[in-house]
Amino acid sequence: MKKIKPLVLFPIVIIWMASFIYPAQGQTDYTLTSSELKIIGKSTIRVWTMTSPKASGQGKFTMERDQLQGIQSLTVEMPAESLKSGTKGLDKHAYEALKTSQYQIVKFTLREVTGSGSSLEANGDLTIAGVTKKTSFPVKVSQSGNQINFQGEIPIKFSDFNIVTPTNFMGLIKTHDDARIVFNTGFQPSN
Repeated sequence: MKKIKPLVLFPIVIIWMASFIYPAQGQTDYTLTSSELKIIGKSTIRVWTMTSPKASGQGKFTMERDQLQGIQSLTVEMPAESLKSGTKGLDKHAYEALKTSQYQIVKFTLREVTGSGSSLEANGDLTIAGVTKKTSFPVKVSQSGNQINFQGEIPIKFSDFNIVTPTNFMGLIKTHDDARIVFNTGFQPSN
């Protein structure tokens, strides 16, 4: 039987001990499992809301002791025509303005996240009606078990995305250029 030399055994023991002192940290793939996305805007007569319960998304998060430590990537996509206001006429005008026959998906792709704890700043690319713009906005992060939740809102201007806002009654009723996308999303491990 061959003896293991102490110089070879020492690094193995150190690595084994470090595995107990420094718990495993690694990247984990996550999938969007719950979402509520809203676009809230104004017209000359009222505040309007369009809501979508349908979205898909993927993320790669760094976890340590089952706690979120970092976000390497995150993408969320929503079918534009899944947005509903409860009024068919408003929906029809919105789909025309969003050019949904040509551009069927609203998409956000994260570029970078800064901050720590439950308050982060997300920087990424938002694509609406085929136009992509850089955007940044605050995000609240919470965790319940293995689900990671992100909440926040993204201010937008329709004109930034080359969207001509709808008008009715010879221009008396007009949708304002400013709106906001409000989101509440939950991600769980993909496996």
